[in-house]
Amino acid sequence: QVHLVESGGGLVQAGGSLRLSCAASGRTFSRYVMGWFRQAPGKEREFVAAMSWNGGLTGYTDSVKGRFTISRDNAKNTVYLQMNNLKPEDTAVYYCATSLRYYTDSRIDYTYWGQGTQVTVSS
Repeated sequence: QVHLVESGGGLVQAGGSLRLSCAASGRTFSRYVMGWFRQAPGKEREFVAAMSWNGGLTGYTDSVKGRFTISRDNAKNTVYLQMNNLKPEDTAVYYCATSLRYYTDSRIDYTYWGQGTQVTVSS
């Protein structure tokens, strides 16, 4: 089992920044891909970013490229999502998740999920 807890969400004006954190406990965190997803009201949960266990592979959805950065600290069992130049369309509940795969950006491959943290961007 892996337990994930997100933090760092909040209300920010357009153009602002937030850094989300996801603390993991349980099975060996450092061996798994970590991903961030988001779900806006009335929409499907969508992929945002992911990083392989050793940082060798990193991916982003097109709408956040150049604005968001995923990173991880395996010694602290924590993955981060730095979000800059936030836009109102980034408003969503953000979830971190992990998969036993080396790398994947497919939601169905992710086994363990956090409870989510709300990010609201005002215009």
